[in-house]
Amino acid sequence: MLNHPDYEQARELLLAAARPVGAERIPLSQCGGRVLAEEPAAQEDVPAFDRSPYDGYALRAADTACACHSAPVTLRILEEIPAGAAPAETVTEGTAAKVLTGAPIPPGADAVVMYEKTSFTDRSVTLFGPVKPGANIVRAGEDIRRGAVLARRGDVVDPGLAGALAAQGMAVPLVYKRPRVAVLSTGSELVEADGLPGPGQIRNSNRYMLEAALRRLGCTPVYLGIAGDRVEEIAAALDQGLAACDAVVATGGVSAGDYDVTPAAMDAAGAHLLFRGVDMKPGMACAYGVRDGRLICALSGNPASSLTNLYAVALPALKKLAGVRVCFPQEFPVALSSGFDKKSPKTRFLRGRLNLKGGAACMELPKDQGNVVLSSAIGCDLMAVVPAGSGPLSAGTVLKGFLL
Repeated sequence: MLNHPDYEQARELLLAAARPVGAERIPLSQCGGRVLAEEPAAQEDVPAFDRSPYDGYALRAADTACACHSAPVTLRILEEIPAGAAPAETVTEGTAAKVLTGAPIPPGADAVVMYEKTSFTDRSVTLFGPVKPGANIVRAGEDIRRGAVLARRGDVVDPGLAGALAAQGMAVPLVYKRPRVAVLSTGSELVEADGLPGPGQIRNSNRYMLEAALRRLGCTPVYLGIAGDRVEEIAAALDQGLAACDAVVATGGVSAGDYDVTPAAMDAAGAHLLFRGVDMKPGMACAYGVRDGRLICALSGNPASSLTNLYAVALPALKKLAGVRVCFPQEFPVALSSGFDKKSPKTRFLRGRLNLKGGAACMELPKDQGNVVLSSAIGCDLMAVVPAGSGPLSAGTVLKGFLL
């Protein structure tokens, strides 16, 4: 077991222990936000045929070469082709076909003119200028070519990919299952949110905070309840969670006090501890382990500390469980909109909101970044990393940031 690694070492250790949880085929209509477990290749061109992007007339460009306002060209209309219909005629010299948006281009035609640029009757169309060959034709395969790989394994199904899969008739894609993550709260001082706290007790806010965070990461939380500060009770809850779920996230009991017994409970439950404590602030107190390939992430009972540690350390491993290909959050420079007056002997994580000013990424800081101040995390979508050994930071200081 490693004691107090830095956050980057910690998340690498945890990531190495994580494995995707398996795959399933589900209807495409339910795949939004899910992660592909296959690399689908296009089986056909999209569009499958040359088609018109406008309402207009399909014709031979050569017939319009000499057209002008003083000497317009009139062509005989052979047929009308709406979208979804097949052409019945071949366009020959001196003829045209009326085509509606999305209609296939008839044989013999090599250009389309928009109806707004013509004068027309039911039987003929008159042009007042030449049309170039290939004008206003959407070619077969212009969107997707047969054989093209549409996405990579581990990509998230977004609206564009969902549409592309539908266009290929891939109605039941193979996606990774959503990891089931057990949520365990420890501490004899806790009561549920709908309970009435007695003297010295507090409501269990960590449960709901973690459930929301896990859903945001593509996991399905499974609540185990509250375990008191006893090794046997916590170990039994860990057993329950590991038997039914792919990972366990617990809060409380990971510091150095007499009642901080979660690491001992992890050991009693047969877990191998990967590391204990991370050299960061907030969120230093923690214990991470693995049993039978399933992760145990034991976080601080302080709400802001546990949330920070979850995002800084556990996030890549949880994404890997979900099958996501790019597990680490994308990092980018972000400037502080206001100063931060505390020193940072250890690596510090600041939470805040992304704000774009003058084309640059800026971070709006809540007033209080304390370990127990959960309200300052409301609306936060960004974290920034203050390097260890930093002094107070002035407004405009540029830090490494990542979106939550």
